[in-house]
Amino acid sequence: MAVVEKLNLEEYCLETAQRAKRASVAMALVPSDVKNAWLLEAARRLRASHAELLQANQADIAAAPGYGLTDAQTDRLRLDAERIEGIAVGLEEVAALPDPIGETIEETVRPNGLEIAKLRVPLGVVFFIYESRPNVTADAAAICLKSGNAVILRGGKEAAHSSRVIVDLLTEVAVEKGLPADALQLVSVAERAAVGHFLKQSDCIDLAIPRGGEALIRRVAEEATMPVLKHFFGNCHVYVDASADPDVAQRVTINSKCQRIGVCNACESLVIHADVAAELLPQLGQRLIEQGVEIRGDDQTCKILNEAKPATEQDYFDEYLAPIISVKVVASIEAAIQHINHYGSHHTDAIIAADESACRQFAAEVDSAAVMINASTRFNDGAMFGLGAEIGISTDKFHARGPCGLKELTSYKYVVSGSGQIRE
Repeated sequence: MAVVEKLNLEEYCLETAQRAKRASVAMALVPSDVKNAWLLEAARRLRASHAELLQANQADIAAAPGYGLTDAQTDRLRLDAERIEGIAVGLEEVAALPDPIGETIEETVRPNGLEIAKLRVPLGVVFFIYESRPNVTADAAAICLKSGNAVILRGGKEAAHSSRVIVDLLTEVAVEKGLPADALQLVSVAERAAVGHFLKQSDCIDLAIPRGGEALIRRVAEEATMPVLKHFFGNCHVYVDASADPDVAQRVTINSKCQRIGVCNACESLVIHADVAAELLPQLGQRLIEQGVEIRGDDQTCKILNEAKPATEQDYFDEYLAPIISVKVVASIEAAIQHINHYGSHHTDAIIAADESACRQFAAEVDSAAVMINASTRFNDGAMFGLGAEIGISTDKFHARGPCGLKELTSYKYVVSGSGQIRE
């Protein structure tokens, strides 16, 4: 690690990126068994360092009020025995996944005898900017290095103590197992300007991934000189169709909204067919209210639910990350799809329906990274999809979409083998 006091900020960022670039060349050649040994030993050390990690996390929790964190944000920051175990298990799950590097995606033999192979390769260097979740530090390190990349982690100051302990531990084990030390680096300066300097290093950094609030993501998208994998916000919908099973509708909606409120795949908007609104909304609304959720609805919703407040136009666009939900009553599935595509964030949207044709129509026409059929929006997650730890969820359509795991952090190259052929 460079001595930051002896370097100006721009030099520090450049040297960090250059070290990562050199490490990425070595990482591309690290065998699967070495990467897996690192992950498994790191999981063991994390469990053994339980007390040290909790002590560091307590320092972050104590500082949280000074950063103006909400209760939901503080909860995302907090570590306990169960969450530390979850981090360790996550590392083990990534170790158990197939290594994508070197995979033959497809191969053909041309009429002239040329053998064309399309092989999966690492991207190179990932610059990952994220906020307030120490478990993401371990997840990002695991997924980047397992996929053969080097990573520069720029964590939020809110989790600085926890992230430092995690990265020091992972780096120590990496060196012991033969991985290049600079393949995993945590930015050690708090200055906001550091992000801007890193975003200029397109010669060294191949991909930027911002994970946090919309303002952070938009800043990265605007300033980056390299590709950015992102989603701006998560205004996720549950649509209750006229054919919906009432029990399924209630169970899925409540879970989508309330299981964990302050996350990007939580439901923010409920759309319900007019044919069942009068019957289902009173029960569903009462259950939401019992969970402390404020309901903001259109005129029909407010007529059915006395407790509902009138929704504004902005309410239908908002990602609340809070115990608030917007509700819209629609006359048809077409109107529901139009509403979701207009107001949504193309992140995760669900339909509750027994009618298979309605499910097919919804899945085909809703323009989102993930469409859930009779299942909670909360399942749009790398671990839930069997990807292991994810580094983020993308709503873009180029390169990667949805939860991004190992394969989403790779590219490919063509390797062409001949026996002296020349082009006539």
